[in-house]
Amino acid sequence: MEKLRFAVSDIYRRFHFQTFLKDSEISQVYVKGARIWVPDEEKVWVGAELLENYTGQKTIRIQIEDSAEERDYAIKDKKRLPHLRNPEILIGENDLTSLSYLNEPEVLYNLQVRFLERNCIYTYCGIVLVAINPYQQLPIYGNELIQMYSGQDMGTMDPHIFAVAEEAFKLMSRFDKNQSIIVSGESGAGKTVSAKYAMRYFAMVGGSQAETQVEQKVLASNPIMEAIGNAKTTRNDNSSRFGKYIEISFSKNNAIIGAHMRTYLLEKSRVVFQAAEERNYHIFYQLCASRDRPEFKKFCLMSPDDFYYTSHGMAPEIDGVDDAEDMLSARDALTMLGITEKDQMMIFQIQSAVLHFGNVKIREADGESSEIKKDDKHLSIMCKLLGIEESQMRMWLCHKKIVTVGEVLTKPLTLTQASFAQDALAKHIYAQTFNWIVEKINRALHSNTKSTKFIGVLDIYGFETFEVNSFEQFCINYANEKLQQIFNMHVFKLEQEEYVREAIEWSFIDFYDNQPCIDLIESKLGILDLLDEECKMPKGSDENWCQKLYDKHLGKAKHFEKPRMSRSAFIINHFADRVEYQADGFLEKNRDTVLEDHINILRASEFELVAELFEEKVDPNEKKSRAGSATTHPMRQAPKGGRSNKKTVGSQFRESLKKLMETLNATTPHYIRCIKPNDIKEAFIFDPKRAVEQLRACGVLETIRISAAGYPSRWTYPEFFQRYRVLARSKDIDRSDHKKTCENVLTKVIQDPDKYRFGKTKIFFRAGQVAYLEKLRSDKLKACGIMIQKHVKGWLARRRYQRITKSVTLLQKYGRGLLARRHAKFLRETFAATRIQKQWKGYRARREYVKVRKATVVIQSAIRGYFGRMLFKQELHEHRAITIQKMVRSYLARRRYKRVMRGIVLLQSHYRRRRAKKQLKVLKIEAKSVEHIKNVNKGLENKIIQLQQRLDAKNKEGMSIKEQEVYIKQLKGELEKLRSSNEEGKRSSNKVSELMQQIKDLQEELSREREEKQVLITKSEEMVKEHTQMLSKLAEEKCQLKEQLEEANLKLQQQETKTDDEMKKKLEETNALLAAEFDSERSHHQRLVKEHARLQQRLENLQSEMAVMNSPGGHKRTPSDISAISLESYTSSVSPDEVKYDDEGPEEKDQGYGTKKKKKAPAPPAPTANAMEKEMKNVDIGLVLKLQNKVKELERQRTELEEKLERYEEETPQGTTDTAVISDSAFNALKMQELQNENDKLKREVNKLMKSISENVSFERGGTNSPAGKEFMDTKVEDQMKAFREQFTAMSDEIERRREECLQLRAMLAEKSITTHAIAKESYGGMDDIVNEDNELALAYRTQKELNRLLENQLQKTEKDAKKKEDKLKREIRDLKHENEAAQKVINQYNSITRNLQLGPEAKIEATMQHEITRLTSENLDLREKADKQSDQIRKLKKMLKVYAKKLKDGDVAEIEAELERDDKQKKSDDGVATVKHLDRTYMGMLEYKKEDEAQLIKCLILDLKPKLAQGLLPGLPSYLLFMCVRHTDYINDDEKVRTLLTNTINGIKKCVKKHSKELDRVIMWLANTCRLLHTLKQYSGEKAFQSENTPRQNEHCLRNFDLSEYRQVFSDLAVWIYQTMIKYMEEVIQPMVVSALLEHEAIAGLTASKPAGMRGRSSSSAHEEEGREFSLDSLVKALNKYVQILSQHAVDPELVKQVFRQLYYYIGSNALNNLLLRKDMCNWSKGMQIRYNLSHLEQWLRDNKLNESGAQSTLEPITQASQLLQARKSDADVDSICEMCSKLTTPQIVKILNLYTPVDEFEERVPISFIRKIQERLKSVKREEGEDNTLLMDTKFTFPVTFPFNPSSVTLDSIDIPESLHLDFLTRV
Repeated sequence: MEKLRFAVSDIYRRFHFQTFLKDSEISQVYVKGARIWVPDEEKVWVGAELLENYTGQKTIRIQIEDSAEERDYAIKDKKRLPHLRNPEILIGENDLTSLSYLNEPEVLYNLQVRFLERNCIYTYCGIVLVAINPYQQLPIYGNELIQMYSGQDMGTMDPHIFAVAEEAFKLMSRFDKNQSIIVSGESGAGKTVSAKYAMRYFAMVGGSQAETQVEQKVLASNPIMEAIGNAKTTRNDNSSRFGKYIEISFSKNNAIIGAHMRTYLLEKSRVVFQAAEERNYHIFYQLCASRDRPEFKKFCLMSPDDFYYTSHGMAPEIDGVDDAEDMLSARDALTMLGITEKDQMMIFQIQSAVLHFGNVKIREADGESSEIKKDDKHLSIMCKLLGIEESQMRMWLCHKKIVTVGEVLTKPLTLTQASFAQDALAKHIYAQTFNWIVEKINRALHSNTKSTKFIGVLDIYGFETFEVNSFEQFCINYANEKLQQIFNMHVFKLEQEEYVREAIEWSFIDFYDNQPCIDLIESKLGILDLLDEECKMPKGSDENWCQKLYDKHLGKAKHFEKPRMSRSAFIINHFADRVEYQADGFLEKNRDTVLEDHINILRASEFELVAELFEEKVDPNEKKSRAGSATTHPMRQAPKGGRSNKKTVGSQFRESLKKLMETLNATTPHYIRCIKPNDIKEAFIFDPKRAVEQLRACGVLETIRISAAGYPSRWTYPEFFQRYRVLARSKDIDRSDHKKTCENVLTKVIQDPDKYRFGKTKIFFRAGQVAYLEKLRSDKLKACGIMIQKHVKGWLARRRYQRITKSVTLLQKYGRGLLARRHAKFLRETFAATRIQKQWKGYRARREYVKVRKATVVIQSAIRGYFGRMLFKQELHEHRAITIQKMVRSYLARRRYKRVMRGIVLLQSHYRRRRAKKQLKVLKIEAKSVEHIKNVNKGLENKIIQLQQRLDAKNKEGMSIKEQEVYIKQLKGELEKLRSSNEEGKRSSNKVSELMQQIKDLQEELSREREEKQVLITKSEEMVKEHTQMLSKLAEEKCQLKEQLEEANLKLQQQETKTDDEMKKKLEETNALLAAEFDSERSHHQRLVKEHARLQQRLENLQSEMAVMNSPGGHKRTPSDISAISLESYTSSVSPDEVKYDDEGPEEKDQGYGTKKKKKAPAPPAPTANAMEKEMKNVDIGLVLKLQNKVKELERQRTELEEKLERYEEETPQGTTDTAVISDSAFNALKMQELQNENDKLKREVNKLMKSISENVSFERGGTNSPAGKEFMDTKVEDQMKAFREQFTAMSDEIERRREECLQLRAMLAEKSITTHAIAKESYGGMDDIVNEDNELALAYRTQKELNRLLENQLQKTEKDAKKKEDKLKREIRDLKHENEAAQKVINQYNSITRNLQLGPEAKIEATMQHEITRLTSENLDLREKADKQSDQIRKLKKMLKVYAKKLKDGDVAEIEAELERDDKQKKSDDGVATVKHLDRTYMGMLEYKKEDEAQLIKCLILDLKPKLAQGLLPGLPSYLLFMCVRHTDYINDDEKVRTLLTNTINGIKKCVKKHSKELDRVIMWLANTCRLLHTLKQYSGEKAFQSENTPRQNEHCLRNFDLSEYRQVFSDLAVWIYQTMIKYMEEVIQPMVVSALLEHEAIAGLTASKPAGMRGRSSSSAHEEEGREFSLDSLVKALNKYVQILSQHAVDPELVKQVFRQLYYYIGSNALNNLLLRKDMCNWSKGMQIRYNLSHLEQWLRDNKLNESGAQSTLEPITQASQLLQARKSDADVDSICEMCSKLTTPQIVKILNLYTPVDEFEERVPISFIRKIQERLKSVKREEGEDNTLLMDTKFTFPVTFPFNPSSVTLDSIDIPESLHLDFLTRV
């Protein structure tokens, strides 16, 4: 109660700032129903309501809102009326200064509502950010949130620590002023975490790839310092037991270049003692948790409970913390900071030694002495780990030296003294290790680059008060008093003094000043002075010191008190609380004494690091040292006078604090006040008592009073004139009077005089005005700078180039001469030395060789003889042993075999007898069964039908054979005519006669086969007769079979219907799956293209930087091909020189130009090893691993597609029949045997024939052959011999067909006999005669024939439908496979290149060769596919040859000769090229150019082409002209020319787009032309898939020689890159318009969403604040209209236009939603209405431009649903409807909007927390079914995969003219 009364009185004394009202105003405000705040013992403040009007009475009747209790409230003074409450619409504001009534209960209640109901842990209070520890990990610190806050104004976004960090970063980068972020609060309030997130923000926004990842090292220092400096306390599981100030240094380019850390007052006492439920430093528990690791075995570690120094608190574990994992993190961080593995293990070894040192037991000995047991293992382990003598440590732990004037005495220590010395040494070892690690971290973070500015982050221990408070708590609270004083001076005192000094109108505010408390501690004869004085006294004690404090300060200092019941304690009234300190131990801790003997032992350690830790510093008090931490030094036992030289801990700490205060005063501070909501460390539990104590102490309430109405930005007149004089005109400048000049400038720049005030020496600005001035200044300077740079850079470049050229020429002349002379001299000396060495080495080698040879021969003879004798004895012994073993084993084997065989024979005989009896019984029963006979006959019916069909076919074939005989006679007559008319035929008449003899032999053989066939037919007729008799017996079963057939038909129809439905479903699912996989594949491929473009740009930037850095002072010309690293190096690596084509003449054909058909188009050259090394220098390894995983996944998906295709082909109905066919086994066996014989025979005959023809007929192979292959001879003899060979081939084919028919007949007979015999054996006991005894086969034949007719009609329809579906699916799958394989090639080649990243030179060469081998292998596979296609063409040609052979038979020889003559004439005319077909040049659609004109072509058509000129030409004209040039290269078959043309085209387009990437017209122009060129390459490729819409004239213009499919992929990737460049620029343009157009634009008149806004207390550092207000919805619509206009002017494909605006609308919607989620002022009903209205304009714009089907409108659904959520009714009955309405929003987004929802008007209601909880529960159940997505912000960098649908052109190439404006006179139309 006493403390409460003190607190309540303190409230009104320090924090009562209720607005004073007049009596008339009081009577109007304090009326019945008014809402007020009254004090409460438990809740501090409770809400109440007046039940009567206040008219000045002493008591007033009120009602408490929570309990509805009525009571009287006493009012002692009108000046202390109860605080008024704010209206509901202001509750939950993110800035406390925006509250109407600023008082303590409102601040407390506002923080409580935001923390508990909305889970918002950050709140602004003017310039202070209040952060409440949630005791829970929240997803509000991701990289996407850092990107959202980067570059934003502090006042426009939700409160966040990133906003404070961004403000500090921008102030530093803009004004080059050092900044400090001071994080303060109690222990456990989250200071360390807040400081960590601030450092992480700076590392993200200040990261630089040019540096050595310093930002990562800065972050890596956190886990190390937490391990060695943090511990668990009763209030915090990760409490910092030291203070640190980290200075993050930045370069001029605002990139992190280094850091430096200062530490303050490490709590060393924790090493040897911890309170209950507390822990020692984390590092000790991490070591114990890792004791099982192999490298830690030598430390002999145990459980923390087994060590004395870690078992005091009895709480060795922390919930949710894995000490072993933290140890790994700490080791990784040490490695990153450059601490070697050896030093790391040494540090861990020292820490382990401290643990063992605590277990050393010192016991009391005789008298006043102590000793250690000789078998104390912990002492041995400790000495071994530290590398010191165990005997010395055992001696000096229990003794000490006393140095006198003449001698040195040794004095034993008592048990208490020895234990204290042991603990002091342990603390000193740990402190020295701590300081060493800090020093190493600072070295690692140090940068040699000069630092121009820094941002400091102060993370120091908070205010502490425990049950027992000692020296450590005293120092900690002293430091917090100093920090609080700085805060007071900065926020309160300096503010008011500044206004008074500058004569600015301002009401003076009284504030609490803690200077008296600081004077009590640090002034002369203060607490620290008296403590140091007592430490110097020989017999000083804590009691004496405490008594001096009572005498000096008790009753004199209001902040000092004495406890009632203690003489060894004192009380200090700090700014935060009254703290009672126990004086016990103050003197010893202040002295920090360590015995000199112990230090000397450690200095003599055998380990270098241990000795280094305890080296005596040369000048420990040097002021230049930056380390602010207190360093403990051993106190030598020196004479009295020398003891005063050592500074005490208190004095050192006071000096380090002084330096810290000086640093903080020299920077611009930013304050983060951390609040601890409860003491039980539970998530989202708010204790008002604990919170209000901290609010009163940290100055938040004082900030509120001054922040809302000040002028936070201020400039001195000279500074303002110096910075902003560019805004002034000459007539306004008066250099003699800066103040007057500034007045002239400001009155013209800022019209509102209330926005600034003029003081005596400074100008004061309202918030936001400096940003506006900065924008005006930057615009003016930019314009001036560009003008100056233009002229100066040109002059410097010319002068430097001339000087460098002259110097380089001179140096080269002399340098080359010197090198040549040196080389000549070196060659002469080398030659002479080599001759001398050769002679001398030869002589010495020969002499040594002879000597060694003689010795070797002697040794070899002796050794070989010895080994020979030993080997003979061994072989003789083995031979005898083998002989004995052979005889014994054979005898045993024979005996065992005879015994086994006898038993086997007996078993077999018995078993076979029983089995034979059983089979006999079964056969007898089956022979009598009718059903068995029926089953057998069913199979016979099928075979009979097949036999009948075969017989009919053979009869027809017999007739055809007769006709063929007639043809053979006619051929003989023709052959005789040819012989008589050919002289060459006369010379080869003998050979021809031989051929005729062979033909006769073949005819005789044919006649013999015909006779055999007749015999077979006769036998088959007999078999048919027998079968008809058998079928007659089966007529009775016909009815039953018909019924079964009907049932089978019904089942078949049902099954077909079911199968069709299933097939349709499977086909739809398969198509959907393939489409989805294809989209994902395309998206992935385009991401690769985008990443490649980014890496390529990065490579070019690095190359340019390297060129500048490597230049010794001269100018180096940038290589002309620096931008020629094109996409084809990754997507197409086939070299035309490596492609091998088949030389088979008959397979090639004239293609119309007299050129040869090429199988492969010339592809871009393969990248060399050096090129790959340059290009892949900066490739991200993480990206390579992801690509490899994706390749594996694509391969797996392709395998699944192939398996699905196979399953589909198997499931497709192919027409099932029940008729059995002839057994393949019998047929194949006979056919294989016959074919092998006939094949060998025919081969021999054909070889003989060809050999004879080649010997007697000479074919001329000289001359020029056509590209189609080998040609016939020009002579008539050759034509006739060719016809004769074709005739012979046709006859051979006919004979082979006849022979195959005979084999089939034989197979039928053999199968019949086999089948009949099998049936007889199975059913009739092997009796073949009774198989068809009752003519059952004939009956079965007839029945089955009728069944087949019925089934055939039904199956034909199913077969046709299935075949159509199958063909359609195969085509789709084939297309998908081709695209997949193309993408796979790109990925494989990209992966093969990325493997060279980290390899050495040899490994890179090897990898390059491996890449080439892989590429050639894939190329060979493509060639094989081409070969298969050509084999199909060969078959077609063979058919044509047969047609010609038939014509020969008919006597059309003259017609064939005429055709051959026409072909020869055509070929000869083609050799003449240009002059013969002069008239065709006008319509062939080609453009001819010279090789040397190619660069001019690229320059005129690509680089110099202006968009305005292109708009007046035919759309896509450049692409048409380029393709016409490509056609000419195809016409002349110049693969090198087409390769260079396409490569230079690609490079030229890329160069043009890169150079003019900010010119939207030019980018869109080349996007349209690239797409048109891509479509043209497809349209004229000759592939049927792209020729469906071509005219006959366009088909004539198709490419004939080159296959440019690989270049199509390259152009597709190029189009994707241009598309991404265009989208990126469009997004950059519309990005500043999005928020203003969609969120801030208020188009509905009379509907306002404005609210009272809080002040941040400082000016915005954003230069775009005013710029953002200039944009409106009309600005965004105008930008979109401009995009549509440009796209239409360049005739971009409509489908591509739809994709462009789909991507832009997604970017607009995602940016708007992300900003809405981070801005509380946007979440209200009125703003939702305005947003929805603005979105409707964008939707209408899509409809007006006919883009509503592009899918762009669907991308606005998230922001649309968010606006609908703001407008929706929010009651419990609307939970389901809201969840259904917000289907495109994630759960965190919906909850965030509901939490941010703030009513603007009083008639609106706030969203109750119960409603939000119901929404969350409902969404969890819904999202769990659909797949939960917990992302808060949308990914603004997401891109949809772009596609380029084939869009053929109706323009014919021969109708295109070249405009004169293009300056392409060197092109010639062909």
